[in-house]
Amino acid sequence: MMRTPGVGIVITGLGVVSGPDGGVDALARTLSGAEMPATAVDRSKGYHLADSARRAVLTGDLDLSTWVPPGVARRMSRPSRLAVAAARMALAEAGLAGKVEGPRTGIVMSTAFGAVESTEQILEAVRLEGPQGASPFVFAESVANAAAGQVAIDTRARGPNLTIVQREAGALTALGRGAALITSGRCDCVIAGSVDQMPPVLHALLDRFGALARPGNGMHEVARPFDRRRMGFVAAEGAVVLVLERADQARARGVQARARLRAFGSGFDTTAPRIGWGTGHQTLAAALARTLARAGVAACTITHVVCGASGSVAGDRLEGLTLRRLWGDEELPPVLTPKAFVGQYGGGFVASAVLAAAGGTFGPTPGFTDEDPEIGVRPHAGGSLPPASPSLVTTCASGGSAAWLLLDRA
Repeated sequence: MMRTPGVGIVITGLGVVSGPDGGVDALARTLSGAEMPATAVDRSKGYHLADSARRAVLTGDLDLSTWVPPGVARRMSRPSRLAVAAARMALAEAGLAGKVEGPRTGIVMSTAFGAVESTEQILEAVRLEGPQGASPFVFAESVANAAAGQVAIDTRARGPNLTIVQREAGALTALGRGAALITSGRCDCVIAGSVDQMPPVLHALLDRFGALARPGNGMHEVARPFDRRRMGFVAAEGAVVLVLERADQARARGVQARARLRAFGSGFDTTAPRIGWGTGHQTLAAALARTLARAGVAACTITHVVCGASGSVAGDRLEGLTLRRLWGDEELPPVLTPKAFVGQYGGGFVASAVLAAAGGTFGPTPGFTDEDPEIGVRPHAGGSLPPASPSLVTTCASGGSAAWLLLDRA
């Protein structure tokens, strides 16, 4: 577990490339509304089954040229372009654009799938032309750490450069690792975040594994976190980048932070299969309780929970039972489920947690009507929330990993 005694780590920059509009303001509007901005996935290549899921939260034709000039963008895969754009947004908000060059700035990015489209291009070229048809430029962008490398090239940050591949827990783990680089004294500033794309081939594969919500009764797919009728998540793509730095450094620069990162913790569910969620909520609840105890936080003082529940049948059960085990017979604080708005993957969940730390108004959870009696968790019904003091951000990943953050108001 990471703690920040005597140092204090704050989030001073937030860059968001998520959904068809992109930007922090667009995300805030989505979270205060009542529906997800999902759009149709291209099915022209024939990857999808006839009755498959049809929608995802996509960045589509979002114009990134303000942040990534076309000449630069041509050398990058889609995930790299998204990550560099989000990093530039975050650094601009933090007042650090062009000022993070050197070995004291680290980069920690997470991705669940990497540049799937680049891998698809390589395989198609090899199929049609043989091994000699594989482009070395495309190959360089097909690896999971390509986006983090491109952010380093763009910012000239020469500190530690890490890529976390830990499925749904990757984004929170990236923030925890970034904070640890600062508390250890290795870095003064860390650019941390998450990036994923959702091309048709990946969307179709997730659907064939039964992970995605499907349309029914004449309605589009709806995630329905914690609802008894949930049947899967809605996939998403995008990039979210945060700037982490010491609180005293931010104060000296006169920068207003968005939130304070108070602690990070992690756990592992040994009952989980390699692909899928397990049933070890008791183990995860005990690990979460230790995280809170080491941070000096009692569960009853948590203002609200930002939960990674996404509409997954098994994943939501594990998330909910972990929370219910921790709180016991006590009433849970308001539980936000932003993946009902922003979808699964692409970092929108993390950005939502940062916005929630400042309080504000949040819309009712789309699709939730019937509480699952096995879980006993009702997500936030909509309305205003106070600033965090602190908030708990929690996520469980398929494969067994779990991660938690404690965020305070700035």
